[in-house]
Amino acid sequence: MVLGTLKDSARYEALHPLFARVFAYIKEHDLLHAELGRIELEGDTLFINNVEPATVLQADQPLEAHQAYLDIHVLLEGRERIGWRSTDSCERPRAAFDVENDFVLYDDAPTSYVDLQPGDFAIVYPEDAHAPLIGQGEKIRKLIIKARV
Repeated sequence: MVLGTLKDSARYEALHPLFARVFAYIKEHDLLHAELGRIELEGDTLFINNVEPATVLQADQPLEAHQAYLDIHVLLEGRERIGWRSTDSCERPRAAFDVENDFVLYDDAPTSYVDLQPGDFAIVYPEDAHAPLIGQGEKIRKLIIKARV
């Protein structure tokens, strides 16, 4: 997992060939006040889900992991805690990996947590099991960027 702020995103753009494009798009558009939904930048290769979910209690949020995509979670409004654990140490999958929807859920507990403030982001790679949307039931506004690995 990589943590940073949008202000300093240029430091991380070399980590993936699509990062410069997506960070520029986020900085050039007022996505906090934009319509909710999917924003396609490069079809299924790079897209943004602009969402306004309610957070859930830490004990109720399972870890998830992906293989075909990495995620960038960008908090626009509110507070969000994200749990993390290496997929190598996850031993309790709820079901087999869902290839079509690119995810697996784990009942293992995170080994660490980070708290995001507006303007912060977390990049999670396939080796990063993560439990996003942790809070006390309040609504937040965030972007979930999906980039093919």
